[in-house]
Amino acid sequence: MSDLEIRPAAVSDLAEIVAMLADDPLGAGRESPDDLTPYLAAFRRLADDPHQHVMVAVRADRVVGTLQLTVIPGLSRRGSTRSVIEGVRVHGDERGSGLGTQLIQWAVDESRRQECQLVQLTSDATRADAHRFYERLGFVASHVGFKLTL
Repeated sequence: MSDLEIRPAAVSDLAEIVAMLADDPLGAGRESPDDLTPYLAAFRRLADDPHQHVMVAVRADRVVGTLQLTVIPGLSRRGSTRSVIEGVRVHGDERGSGLGTQLIQWAVDESRRQECQLVQLTSDATRADAHRFYERLGFVASHVGFKLTL
C-alpha cells in the first residue's frame, strides 16, 4: 500500500469523511451527510485544538479512511498522558485491504511519539467484527463503558 498517504484532514475532506461516518447501520441513523454545517463547526473546533488529530487516508486523490486521535494529559496513572481513538472508518471499497490496520498503527505510533502511556478506544457493543479487529491488534476489552445522552 505504498500509494497510501495518511495526513491531517482538510475542510475539503469533510464531505467524504461524513459519508464514511454515515455508511453503516449505526451512522446511517445519526449522521447527516446532506448538511455539513454542524460538521464544519466541529472541524474548526478540532483544528484549533493541538490535542486533536483528525486524519484521513488518501489513495489516488480519494479519501478512503479516517480516524480521530485525541491526546489527553491526566493526573491518574502517575500523571500519565493517554490517547483516545475515535471515528475509525474505512471506505466500503477498501474494507479487508489492511487499511484499518494502517490507520490504527498510525494512531499508536503517534501516541508513542506524544509520550502517551495508554491508547484507548470504544466500540459500539453491536460491532462484533470491529471488536475482533481491535483484539487482533492487541487491544484488550478491559472496561465497561457508560454514556449519558444530553
